[in-house]
Amino acid sequence: MNYVSTRGGGTPQKFSDILLEGLARDGGLYVPETFPRADLAAWRKLSYPDLAVAVLSGFMDDVPDLERIVRATYTKEIFGSDDITPLKTLEPGFHLLALSNGPTLAFKDVALQLLGGLFESVLKSRNQTLNILGATSGDTGSAAEYAMRGRRGIRVFMLSPEGRMSAFQRAQMYSLQDPNIHNIAIKGTFDDCQDVVKRVNADAAFKERYRIGAVNSINWARIAAQVVYYFKGYFAATRTDGEKLSFAVPSGNFGNIYAGYVAMRMGLPVKALILATNENDVLDEFFRTGRYRVRKAVQATSSPSMDISKASNFERYAFDVAGRDGARVKKLFELNEEFSLPQPDATFRSGRSTHADRIATIRHIHRKYGVTIDPHTADGVKVGIERREAGVPLVCLETALPVKFADTIREALGREPERPAAFRGLETRKQRVETLTPDAEAMKAFIQARVQ
Repeated sequence: MNYVSTRGGGTPQKFSDILLEGLARDGGLYVPETFPRADLAAWRKLSYPDLAVAVLSGFMDDVPDLERIVRATYTKEIFGSDDITPLKTLEPGFHLLALSNGPTLAFKDVALQLLGGLFESVLKSRNQTLNILGATSGDTGSAAEYAMRGRRGIRVFMLSPEGRMSAFQRAQMYSLQDPNIHNIAIKGTFDDCQDVVKRVNADAAFKERYRIGAVNSINWARIAAQVVYYFKGYFAATRTDGEKLSFAVPSGNFGNIYAGYVAMRMGLPVKALILATNENDVLDEFFRTGRYRVRKAVQATSSPSMDISKASNFERYAFDVAGRDGARVKKLFELNEEFSLPQPDATFRSGRSTHADRIATIRHIHRKYGVTIDPHTADGVKVGIERREAGVPLVCLETALPVKFADTIREALGREPERPAAFRGLETRKQRVETLTPDAEAMKAFIQARVQ
């Protein structure tokens, strides 16, 4: 499998090369030249590790120990059950795909636990080191740090927006004391964090000298790993390979739902990909109108991991919508914060959820089914119910466990969310974090001082 940049630059690359590179050198994102084809009949009865090997081998065909890495990653010890991502049926035709049973209680663990093994394997084979530079709106950071902590040859520099994550999310990241983990609170929004990461990556000489890599969903390995659980959810919710179903997905950076789009392109019978935004509704506006319009201000909400205006992975989707015209995509994303594209894929539907909607949905799901969901999952459930089609099964993708957003759960249900024993007293642990302004040069100086 070869990969090309969404902005048309460079030559096709193998997976192991783009794994370490993250962003393409022309500022674009890597996508496969073609999408592998799914074998639904052969894959339906596979265990999660076997399914992951089958799906990922089509994207990562130059990783010789891929099967070993996959089997070491997707275990009951790490994810709590052999199912890895079990399906919870609330009623016939209405399901939750449980994605938050990993070490940091968020769906990001499913991909980032794999990414840690992939990085370590490829770096060892090349006798190289890697400095991971990432941005998080809440869950990516902790999932990446827990996956990379203590790994040989890897340092992590994780940017987060100061004061815009929950107390649990902050403590989960900042309480790590591993010397290879560096947390940086940026005085700004997630978009500011993401912009710093992109500007540092745009300095090709710096990126090469300091071996800068990525764990955000700009790294294709993240997308590929998330494709697996769409197939898993489909097989668990259907009986025959031709049956169609819909997925409802809370969306911030467009990576999670883009993985569903990839699964569909591989042949998964998807009726609808239902995208849910919070009050930061750039993506909902696009799928309703065809107009992409970045907001100057990002609103702080009670589903903070979705407080994003510039959704990085949207560029991957736009590349396909624009007929894979790299020059056109380069012009759109380098020069514009507002543009229109041809009619989006009809498979996508979208909607918007507010704080009041989240509270109401959390209460409704708890009262009717005895299940507590986090505010991001509530966004997905609310919009999924609104946009679903009668007679078509609906699978709502879980985002995180409710304990990560205790303030909202208390408001909705009047009680504390259940807290796993390993995280009791988390917020009282000693925290280690540096604060910077959203300046790429300051970030480069920070990295230099810790890599020398």
